[in-house]
Amino acid sequence: MKGKKSYVWLVSTFLIMGLLSACNSSGNTSKPADGNAAAAGGELTVIKIASQSPLSGGSAIQGESIKLGGQMALEERQTEFKELGFNLQFVPYDDQGDSKKGVANSELIGADQAVLAVLGHLNSGVSIPSSVVYEKYGIPMVSPASTATDFTDRKLKAANRIVARDDFQGPAGAEYAVKTVGAKNIFVIQDKTAYGQGLADAFRSAAEELGATIAGYEGITVGEKDFNGVLNQVLSKKPDFIFFGGMYAEAGLIVKQAREKGITVPIMGGDALDSSGMVDIAGDKLTEVAYSSVSTDVTKSNKEWADKYKAKFGKSVENYSAYAYDSMNVILNAVEKAIEGNGGKLPTREQVRDAVRATTDFEGIATKVSFDDKGDNEYAKVFIYKFDSPTYPGTMVSEIEQPK
Repeated sequence: MKGKKSYVWLVSTFLIMGLLSACNSSGNTSKPADGNAAAAGGELTVIKIASQSPLSGGSAIQGESIKLGGQMALEERQTEFKELGFNLQFVPYDDQGDSKKGVANSELIGADQAVLAVLGHLNSGVSIPSSVVYEKYGIPMVSPASTATDFTDRKLKAANRIVARDDFQGPAGAEYAVKTVGAKNIFVIQDKTAYGQGLADAFRSAAEELGATIAGYEGITVGEKDFNGVLNQVLSKKPDFIFFGGMYAEAGLIVKQAREKGITVPIMGGDALDSSGMVDIAGDKLTEVAYSSVSTDVTKSNKEWADKYKAKFGKSVENYSAYAYDSMNVILNAVEKAIEGNGGKLPTREQVRDAVRATTDFEGIATKVSFDDKGDNEYAKVFIYKFDSPTYPGTMVSEIEQPK
């Protein structure tokens, strides 16, 4: 019995040693050490760029355009990074247009050491709290869409955007309303978000300075479907113009229900109305509706790129498609410069962060980009569009450069 037990013990020992050897030789080779260092056997070093935007919910059309524009830019440059020794990966997150979800995702992103930068967000109300998390981790973010002044006024090293601010967009809209349309008695509605209220307040102040009277100022709640209450107030005040600060999901319903109530005065909103979702929701009631936008109509300024986008994804470009593409290229240029500055080795997040902020005179598909010390783009513009029919995009009325 003793001899037999010894034999069994020896066989078992060799089997265990063999299994351990197999795990060590093959089980760990596909995962880079610490998530972002080159693994043994010539594996490429993994670099991840995350994105955050609403891929579900009421802003999903614009949110998806951010994801797709960023994906397109990144995929075009994967070979370029492979030649440098890096496996460039895109990791999209759905923030649902919700600040709590955005912050929770930001913590996950921060914990993934392979992530060196973030494309996003769409909503200012998500960008602002999420940027605090990115700042903590030293991860730079470049937003192709967030316009609230507080986003960059806090002077975080991580927060950047390539589009105009609300304190530029709001007054531009007010100037159109008062000087072009001739509005004198304006009713303002806003959705009580950082974006919607901030834009509405900027519009209201500028309109009053231009001599217009604000007949009413009311808030609605994101997700509402029935706007009879606020529209009855509009009817009682008899304004000659309505301004809405909020997203296209609510704007489309407000336009539709206003026209059904016999309210025919011009209605205007901000860049969140720059979406095919307005046509989907308001349909043939989409008349006498204008919007200020922080994005140009790339289907006219760069039709070749717009056609390439549609061929790739089977979808037409939205207002932020090209701006997400440009934002991603700003990020990737910064990553490349940080690699070069680090002797060809994987850079730190802080090195990428500083390289992003140092971006100067980048020529993008939609805009030129130079960041100031707050992370705002010195070349950002505002555009005024009008829906002449239920087709997207609207017709461009004017293009306004920000004051220098």
